[in-house]
This record gives sequence, structure tokens and C-alpha cells, in this order.
Amino acid sequence: MRILVVGAGATGGYFGGRLIQAGRDVTFLVRPGRADLLRRDGLRIISPHGDLTLAPKLLTADQITQPFDAILLSVKAYALEPALADLAAAVGPATMIMPMLNGMRHIDRLIECFGEGPVLGGVCIVATTLDEEGRIRQLNDMQELIYGERSGAESARVAALDAEMQGAGFKARSSTRILSEMWEKWVLLATLGGVTCLMRGTVGEIEAAPGGASFALNCLNESIAIATASGFPPREVFVERAKSLVSTPGSNFASSMYRDMQQSAPIEADHILGDFLDRAGRLAVPAPLLTIAYTHLSIYQNRLG
Repeated sequence: MRILVVGAGATGGYFGGRLIQAGRDVTFLVRPGRADLLRRDGLRIISPHGDLTLAPKLLTADQITQPFDAILLSVKAYALEPALADLAAAVGPATMIMPMLNGMRHIDRLIECFGEGPVLGGVCIVATTLDEEGRIRQLNDMQELIYGERSGAESARVAALDAEMQGAGFKARSSTRILSEMWEKWVLLATLGGVTCLMRGTVGEIEAAPGGASFALNCLNESIAIATASGFPPREVFVERAKSLVSTPGSNFASSMYRDMQQSAPIEADHILGDFLDRAGRLAVPAPLLTIAYTHLSIYQNRLG
């Protein structure tokens, strides 16, 4: 199976690198600047699961000459629009697009561009970042890809994709409830992003502050209410895990948006919280705490220009 990974940053570079290490046929679609860096220094991963340096196959958009079997779309949400134009020539009648983005807005855009057929659902669970040397650093041992037909059906193409993902050095599984799993991740990201960015601290730091734990849990309750009203009520096992994640004493856990803010980098506020709150508004679900968090993040975004 010929796999195109769109974006060789912290997320796509990590999973694409592991797939190459396992012998899969992977090519990265990258912008010229990133391509120059990768050709010079290689794709470098520093990880609890083992460090890795590779010389990957690279393409820029103007070099695509034929469709790929599968596309792993791993750009940040604010870079989605140029990425859609870049990857268009790689999409053929039998191509599967597995998005690894956060939220749900990207699904609508993919369908608008390429139709219903190619677009799978996807969830990516990993904590990685690019360091000052352009290396991919994995921050903990979590690493999982989940994918499936948005309809919930089992299919031969997803089974083939699943076979490619197995044994590649990370956890991978197909799902017949992929949209629900995407919504559960969205609930957690909206909550953690809102809480850690607004309070400018880790989960443990927030929990230790007066009212911190109750504030985090109330934000979680707002997120759960939005998902439930949207037709995707989170499972009880997820809710209990999420409660623990957002309120554990001493935890150094924080959202990737908070890490990005610390580095004065762009953030996905519109896609993780803005779209979430738009849906809440249409469904008349009150979310005052998440609204305050989004206002705070919007001010930060506007300052970046």
C-alpha cells in the first residue's frame, strides 16, 4: 500500500517515521522549507519507544504524478486549506483519506473537496512536539491511531489499512464507532485546552489552586453536554477517565494548545473551541466557562496577527 503522509511535523512525522521503520511504503508531502531540512538532517525522532533517524521519501505538491492508496492528513487545523490544495493530485477513485486533525470541521471540508467516498474518520493519540533543532520529541508513551468508516460499517478497504498499521511500533485499531470516538476526543481537548490555557497552568497546578478542580470539572460537564446534544453522548468509562485526567493532584499534564501558547505559536482555538461553541449555540446548550476560555484564546490569536 502506497501511503502519503501530509505533513512531517510532530504528529505526521512521528507516525510516518514509525511506519517507515516497519518497512511500509511511506512518502511525505511537505513544503519546500521542511523538505530542505529533512534532506539535510533526516527525520529525527526522540522517543521513550526508541530514537530514530531516517532519510524519508519526500514530495512537494508540484511533484505528485499519481494517486496514493492512503493519505494520512496530519497538518494543524489552521494549515488545512493550503494542505487540501497541495494533496488534491494525490486523491484518486480508490484513495482513502485518514484525517488526524482535532475537532470535526475538517471532515466537512474534506467532503466538500473530495466527496463522501474517500473520507474516513480518524483519531490520533500522541503527545509530540518539534524542538528547536526540528527534531520530533515524544513527551510520554501514549501512541495510538484509530480509524474507520464514518458510517460505522466494516469494509475491505479499512481492513487493508488496518493490516498496514499493525506491527508498526504503535497501537492501531479500526473502529465501527469512529465518529463517537472523535467526539470523545473533542470533548477532552476542548476541556483541557480551555482549562489549561485560560488558567495558564498544568492540571496539577490548577487542581492545587482554590476552586481549580471544580472549575475543570464544570468545564468538562459543559463539553459533555454539547456532545450529548449533538447526538454523541460520551461513554461512562470515558467520562470517568476524563474526570481523572482534568483533576488529578500533582499532574503535569497540559494541552498541546497550552504548550503552543508558551512558545508564542499559532493555536487551534477556532477549530477546537470556536466550532464546538458554534454547535452549542445552535443547540441552545449553555457553555459560559468554555466561552470565557475561547474569548481568552481569541485575544491571544488576534495578537499573533
